[in-house]
Amino acid sequence: MMWDLSGRVALVTGGNGGIGLGMARALAANGAAVAVTGRSAAKNAQAAATLPEALVIEADLTGPGAAEAVLAQVTARFGRLDILVNNAGTNIRKRPEEVSDEDWHRVLDINLHSLMRLTRAAHPLLKAQGVGRVINVASIMALFGLPFSPAYAASKGAVVQYTKVLATAWAQDGITANAVLPGWIETELTDRAREHQPGLYERQIARTPLGRWGKPEDLGGIAAFLASDAAAFVTGAAIPVDGGFAAMG
Repeated sequence: MMWDLSGRVALVTGGNGGIGLGMARALAANGAAVAVTGRSAAKNAQAAATLPEALVIEADLTGPGAAEAVLAQVTARFGRLDILVNNAGTNIRKRPEEVSDEDWHRVLDINLHSLMRLTRAAHPLLKAQGVGRVINVASIMALFGLPFSPAYAASKGAVVQYTKVLATAWAQDGITANAVLPGWIETELTDRAREHQPGLYERQIARTPLGRWGKPEDLGGIAAFLASDAAAFVTGAAIPVDGGFAAMG
C-alpha cells in the first residue's frame, strides 16, 4: 500500500498535543514508529498514554545542542530517521508597535531557528534512507496578516520559503520537503487567541466554507500522505488545510 509507513521512523516536534499529536497518531496508525518532543512533562505523559509505543522526549529545542541530543535519542531507540515533522511553535499576541525584541526573538527562535537547526542536523539521517521526508508545519498566517500576530506570521512565512529551499537543495539526496498550512484549528494555542479576541471563533466559522474550525486529527491525513510513497513526486509544496479559508481570498 502506498500509504504504508511500516518500518519507517518519524520524529514529530511539539507532538505532545494539538496538531502535532494529531499528526503523530496518524503516522503511527499507518505503521510508523514515532518519537515526539515536548517541553511540558504533564503533556508528555498524556502523549505517552495516547501513543504507548512512542518515544516521548522532553526537550526545549531552542537550547544549545538540543537538536543533536533529540536525534541521538531517536537513533538510539530506533536506529534511523525517515520522517521529520517540524511542528513545535508558539505565538505572542501583540500589535507590531508593542512587540519587544525579546518577544520577536522568542517566537522566531522556536518557530524558525530551532526548525532550521533540527532539520540541518537531521539531514545525514534522512539522506541515509534515500527516501527522506521533511514536513514543516507553517500556517495560513503565512498568507494572511493579523494585527496581533506579527512575529508568528513572519516566522511562518519564512518556514514556507525555507521549505522551498530544502526541496530544491535536497532533492538530489532523495529527500522531499513540504509545508502544511493549518487554518483555524482548535488547540491550546488558538484557545488563547479566542480569549484575546472576542468573537474570533464565530468570525472564522462565518468565513470558512466548510463552516467549522478544524480539529487536530484533520491534519493527520496530510501528514500520513506527505510521509508516504503516495507523495513521492510532491516536494516544495505549501498546502493549506483550512476548510477552504484561503480559497476565499
